[in-house]
Amino acid sequence: MTETLSERLFSEAKNLIPGGVNSPVRAFGAVGGNPVFIAGGRGSRIYDVDGREYVDYILSWGPLILGHGHPAVQGALTEQVSRGVTFGAPTALEVDLARLVLDAFPAMDKVRFVNSGTEAVMTALRLARAYTKRDVIVKFEGCYHGHGDSLLAKAGSGIATYGIPGSPGVPAPLAALTITVPYNDLGACEAFLKARGEEVAAVIVEPVAGNMGVVPPAKGFLQGLRELCTRHGIVLIFDEVITGFRLTYGGYQGLVGVEPDLTCLGKIIGGGLPVGAFGGKEKIMDLLAPTGPVYQAGTLSGNPLAMAAGIATLSVLKDNAPFYEVLDRAAFSLCTDIEAVFAETGVPVVINRVGSMFTPFFTSGRVNDYGDAARSDTAAFARLFKRLLERGVMAPPSQFEAWFLSFAHTAEDRDRTIEALRGFDPYGDRS
Repeated sequence: MTETLSERLFSEAKNLIPGGVNSPVRAFGAVGGNPVFIAGGRGSRIYDVDGREYVDYILSWGPLILGHGHPAVQGALTEQVSRGVTFGAPTALEVDLARLVLDAFPAMDKVRFVNSGTEAVMTALRLARAYTKRDVIVKFEGCYHGHGDSLLAKAGSGIATYGIPGSPGVPAPLAALTITVPYNDLGACEAFLKARGEEVAAVIVEPVAGNMGVVPPAKGFLQGLRELCTRHGIVLIFDEVITGFRLTYGGYQGLVGVEPDLTCLGKIIGGGLPVGAFGGKEKIMDLLAPTGPVYQAGTLSGNPLAMAAGIATLSVLKDNAPFYEVLDRAAFSLCTDIEAVFAETGVPVVINRVGSMFTPFFTSGRVNDYGDAARSDTAAFARLFKRLLERGVMAPPSQFEAWFLSFAHTAEDRDRTIEALRGFDPYGDRS
């Protein structure tokens, strides 16, 4: 068989880049086979270096809510490139994007831009520790908050598990300051805080989990966390890197009426360029240098390209807020059709969906936490991924990731996806 250009590039990349990729999930290790190298994208479609076209449900892991190559974003970038790409000095663009973000998030008094969601979370935790003068962080099993040392703590199931290093290079004493509690288990969190709440600086949570696959919060879970953190003087941090501007114009916090003390953002606010942000109450944010003693800096923070793309993206979303309802209905229709296709073959599948993000799990039970997600059939998911890829549909190459829709996806994309699945049985011929 003739070697494809993607295969040749991957072989070369493995000699130059660890694992051949610059982010682990891209290596297709969870689904088998070789990664596809992308040459371009337009609207809802991407094109690989071998000329194949795919309906794209990755969308750069969420930020491309307008689709690939939206004219407003492309135009803003082209105009800014002609003026300059980085200055290491303030620009009016930073002020404009900050105003858009703050207007959309009533819980934020001030915001600071950084270069990634990981960086935003790292600094938010530093702020929380400085503000409370405490050291312990509580996170939830299956929630991912970037690769900062404090949050790469590995923990199993149980009421509350002390962190141990989840990666070589993470000091054990630092990991021990991270406590992991099961997601959606408010009782477990309450029990831990009752015993040791005076040591806890922050509770950090994805309000909708997107890194164990999509798992929505149980009724009252987020409201309960807010009450517990207020009671114990703990900083509540919402990691809305994925959900910010994805489900509504603003954050998921606005949909459920819960105000965190700090919020972390990324992805959509940069329109597809590297960006992160964190913001919150003025009394906490003013601890940041140069106003306060908590140091954080970045040469490319607030860089004009990301700011321009973010302003263009949020402006389109703000002017077309009813489109979120259209996107929600499109995602509902797609997921309903996928469920119907698998019902025809008797394959047990559960699709968790919140707005325009969703994940199919091959399981017969509900998926409410990481334990439930981990019990789903990941081998069946790998076969699903391969089936779709062969038929021109690009799904995330991991069971534990969210799928995304954009405003650029069409009924034709939905039909192509359903047709790719029709007659597919991940368990083979069982007749």
